[in-house]
Amino acid sequence: MRIFWAIALGAALGGISRHYLSVFIQQRAAADFPTGTLVINVTGSFVLGFILRYALQTDVITPETRAFLTTGFCGGYTTFSTFSYETAKLLEDGEYGRAGLYVGASVGVALFATFLGFAAAQRLLNFRPHA
Repeated sequence: MRIFWAIALGAALGGISRHYLSVFIQQRAAADFPTGTLVINVTGSFVLGFILRYALQTDVITPETRAFLTTGFCGGYTTFSTFSYETAKLLEDGEYGRAGLYVGASVGVALFATFLGFAAAQRLLNFRPHA
């Protein structure tokens, strides 16, 4: 039960951090490029890579703290960090084909799913009575 609450608290803090940091950066970037999201994805990937490499090679970080920081905070902050870590591990293990497939499928299929979501939402909106 302690891991459950560690993840829940970490996810809440990660999500809040993501929102406010992304808005803060985007307002200052003043560009039509998602700079805030890019910074979140890159920093989240760095933090997850650091924590997992350190935590899995030492016994300094408890399982609860690791769950709080990784699945919780980083998961709430950005799931892109998990994608980056898993891809890096595949590459590190010499699984280049699987890594390429994972990257291509993750990006390609996720984009396709996003467009399907757009279409599904539009269909639902088309059924709404017009005011």
